[in-house]
Amino acid sequence: MNPGSRSILVSGANGFIAAHAVERLLARGDSVIGTVRNPDDPKHGFLRALPGAERLSLSPADLLDAQSFLAPASQADAVLHMASPYVMTVRDPQRDLVDPAVQGTLAVLEAAAKSPRVKRVVLTSSMAAVTDEPPTDRALTEGDWNTRSTLRRNPYYLSKTLAERAAWDFMAQAKPGFDLVVINPFLVVGPAHTAAINTSNQIFVDLLAGTYPVIMALDWGFVDVRDVADAHLLALDNDQASGRYLCAAANMNMAEVVRLVRAAGYRGKLPSLELTGAIGTSLMRLASYAQPQGVGSYLRSHLGRVPRVDTAKIRRELSMAFRPVEQSIRDTLADLARWGHIRGAEQAK
Repeated sequence: MNPGSRSILVSGANGFIAAHAVERLLARGDSVIGTVRNPDDPKHGFLRALPGAERLSLSPADLLDAQSFLAPASQADAVLHMASPYVMTVRDPQRDLVDPAVQGTLAVLEAAAKSPRVKRVVLTSSMAAVTDEPPTDRALTEGDWNTRSTLRRNPYYLSKTLAERAAWDFMAQAKPGFDLVVINPFLVVGPAHTAAINTSNQIFVDLLAGTYPVIMALDWGFVDVRDVADAHLLALDNDQASGRYLCAAANMNMAEVVRLVRAAGYRGKLPSLELTGAIGTSLMRLASYAQPQGVGSYLRSHLGRVPRVDTAKIRRELSMAFRPVEQSIRDTLADLARWGHIRGAEQAK
């Protein structure tokens, strides 16, 4: 079937990336079955207000309830599985991160396998499934896997790794009637459909709130949420798409981000002292032990490392083009100001 004439199941339709995917699917004429925990919750009103929402239905589903995906999957021609918890620190990593990520992925795949209609599933994985501690001597490719995360070390990373591994194992063992394509985005930023702040955009709120007392040797691989949504649709539509696709625009370190935020007119309590050298990084690693477990383990595994990403595959096979990171960050800041999370550039003057 051609784009614009299909019924697409989108799990976690109210999510940061998923909402942009739903918006694009509706705009081009597809019908969307979106799963959410409670379709009657007023907070999902923004989905029903999207252009083309007469072709949107919301279905109740829970990542830990495999049966809840059977009915929506039976009506779908393809699936975007985008629902998964994204938080760095939780009380019980197994219960709060790993179980919903892995069991939810398997529930969606099993439901799709029982549907006579589903021909493709596109899974939202993450850079977290690619690396836990970026190598310093080479660029990451689709062949890289995170092998270091545990329930104590970067548990969110573990959840994404185990979920994607489970998906590929399912494909190898069950041999369902659909194929699987995986998108592995790096740090996803950009404008949101709701006032909820996703974990990535929270970085800018924290920078302006003074949460970071100093500029650390942190380097992020950024990608715009709108580009990630586009990547999912490209993977959905291209019959030749296969395997994994690393999805990242470019890198920017904390010092560069702070300069960009300041140049855009936002002030707040931006850090000014740089501790990015060897001594400063050692001090920050020591200080990381005073942070919540998820944040601390992230800092210790990323301080002083520059993630380099080879995106040749997604550019070549899906004809993917990325927005400049600077534009994405400026758009993110403007959106955060619009929702009242930070003071607007005009207010900051």
